[in-house]
Amino acid sequence: MDKIQSAMRLELIDHVKLKKISQYENRSMANMIETLVKREIARYERENGEITLTDEDLYTE
Repeated sequence: MDKIQSAMRLELIDHVKLKKISQYENRSMANMIETLVKREIARYERENGEITLTDEDLYTE
């Protein structure tokens, strides 16, 4: 699957804590953020059902 680049803003304290977590887990910051996003999507789908995507959803970004 293709990956897109996305900018985001974090509060300084959250950024520093996330950086520490990524270091503990021997991951880059980008990989840690991607991992956390995937975990949250999986948790959401377990609780609410699979998110259905259409072709339009995939090409509007």
